[in-house]
Amino acid sequence: MDYLQEIKEIREKLEYYSRLYYDEDAPAISDYEYDMLNNRLKELEREHPDAITPDSPTQKVGGHRSEKFSPVTHVVPLESLADIFSYEDLEDFIRKTDAALGGDVVYTVEPKIDGLSMALEYRNGEFWQGATRGDGVTGEDVTENLRMLRNIPLRLKNAPERIVVRGEVYMARDVFLAQNARREVEGEKLLANPRNAAAGSMRQLDPQVTRDRQLDIIVFNVQYTSGEQPRTHAESLDMLEALGFYTVPHAVFHTVEECCAEVRRIGEDREALPFDIDGAVVKVNDLAQRAVLGSTSKAPRWAVAYKYPPEEKPSVVRDIVVQVGRTGVLTPKAVVEPVRLAGTTVTNATLHNQDFIDKLDVRVGDTVIVRKAGEIIPEVVKVDLSRRPAGTVPFRLPDFCPECGSPVVRDPDGAAVRCTGVECPAQRLRTLIHFASREAMDIEGLGYSLAEALVNSGMVKTPADLYSLDAQSVATLERMGKKSAENLIAQIEKSKEQDLSRLLCAFGIRQVGQKAAKVLSRTFGSLEALENASPMELMAVEDIGPITAENVITWLQNEQSRHQIRLLREAGVNTESREEKRDNRFLGQTFVLTGALTKYTRDEASAIIESYGGKASSSVSKKTSFVLAGENAGSKLDKARTLGVPVISEDEFEDMIR
Repeated sequence: MDYLQEIKEIREKLEYYSRLYYDEDAPAISDYEYDMLNNRLKELEREHPDAITPDSPTQKVGGHRSEKFSPVTHVVPLESLADIFSYEDLEDFIRKTDAALGGDVVYTVEPKIDGLSMALEYRNGEFWQGATRGDGVTGEDVTENLRMLRNIPLRLKNAPERIVVRGEVYMARDVFLAQNARREVEGEKLLANPRNAAAGSMRQLDPQVTRDRQLDIIVFNVQYTSGEQPRTHAESLDMLEALGFYTVPHAVFHTVEECCAEVRRIGEDREALPFDIDGAVVKVNDLAQRAVLGSTSKAPRWAVAYKYPPEEKPSVVRDIVVQVGRTGVLTPKAVVEPVRLAGTTVTNATLHNQDFIDKLDVRVGDTVIVRKAGEIIPEVVKVDLSRRPAGTVPFRLPDFCPECGSPVVRDPDGAAVRCTGVECPAQRLRTLIHFASREAMDIEGLGYSLAEALVNSGMVKTPADLYSLDAQSVATLERMGKKSAENLIAQIEKSKEQDLSRLLCAFGIRQVGQKAAKVLSRTFGSLEALENASPMELMAVEDIGPITAENVITWLQNEQSRHQIRLLREAGVNTESREEKRDNRFLGQTFVLTGALTKYTRDEASAIIESYGGKASSSVSKKTSFVLAGENAGSKLDKARTLGVPVISEDEFEDMIR
């Protein structure tokens, strides 16, 4: 491959990965892998300067401005930093800087927070505007989202008439872990890492979402001030702290040895910080000297970012244990001999799943390479087969859940292996939240926090336990008064009368959501009839295929499931279909609803269609029978007319169901 072709391919990769990282907050490779690609491109461009173009990733700041937010032109450009990856490079930077400034240079060293860079502007002491870095010149106006941060000062003490500061928005490590624990229970996609969690949160159109993510900001630079100008970077940080900002920790040094030692110390102590870091920043302290050095087209010449490489060290696997997550997924974990990595002592490393174990052939007794490149959880990346002891055996995940003894099943569309037990202790919170959710038993007021309190108190171990709660006991929970407890008990009692379809959905049977639950409820009429149904009878039901039928039968035959059903029946929970029996006038017909309906909600109209044997769909096709169009109908109406699908009004729909 010639150098021009390699340069082209690397640039395309960097542009792609940069867009995922900065603009979509969905990283596809690690920071280290990205940095290595970028370094290779720099090497090629140094060797072939004729190949350098203005749009090369090496010549511009990563990230683009989103069209979702108004543009903001920065008062002072938000430059990125040149990266270095060795102490030799750091020594070279300091020696060259000393030579350029004639010696007697003082440096500051501070941690490089792994977050989202922001410019905050204050006028007359009031927070006026905030913007993302964007391309360094123009960013996105995220002022309202910034107001939602936990530690941002909205009013400054003794502030100049105008000041612009630069900071890093981050999600604290403990907040990240708590957010993911909650998302796992509620069945949401997990956040990739704290940095991308912070970036995604700041780009929410609803500021309330940003508030719920519990972000913070740490300030590290004065971009512009109309007041007294500080002489040094250290003085500017002291000034920012006096104004009320949470500022980056820093220290001042005079020699290359001191700077290297501080960079090393920050790396070793990074776990003590509340936020993630991906390096340390070394800056010239004197602001006048910075002005002499100036900047390149992309980065200042007076600062560098030392990036900590991913640490990999050998260790021995002493055991492989299996943990059951809150959604029932079995996760294998290697228990390794203690090894120091990225500032913390590692004794456990994830093995992800059975496919991962099989690929590496990890066994108890193996010497493995463990890596922690700033990620929360260390992982095994390689097995040293040359050091494998005799007598080792391949590892297999168990066939039964280690928490409750129920059979485990592998997802048909993935590598996850799950426990099938409805009473599994590891899944209590997740099971309870789903049971009470709006699409299931719809127990108003029983959300994540209260469900967690009920489970932690020992009052509720399974959904059936809800029906034996009393208001007096519930009122003893934190932040629960007598009235709130009585309201909860009333909602639980009310849920006993829900239709069978909601109970089936609440069971959490795989592939049985609201739609399939309604079909099963309507077809069999009672839970007892469904329990006695054969596989062939289930598969004869519209939209119930062989996999769903197998899931239903497996769940109903599980010993824990039968126990739950018995307890629910004893508690008086309805197990019959309450759906009004109607004719099959819409049998074989598909309706699509579009626009704003005035006489029904979409759920109500869909329920009526289904009660007459029809199907409600979300997309228009040639097979669509009717499009029920309300006010302000959009593209679905246009598509229906293009395809010649009959379009009906609400009045015409009422004529059809009279």
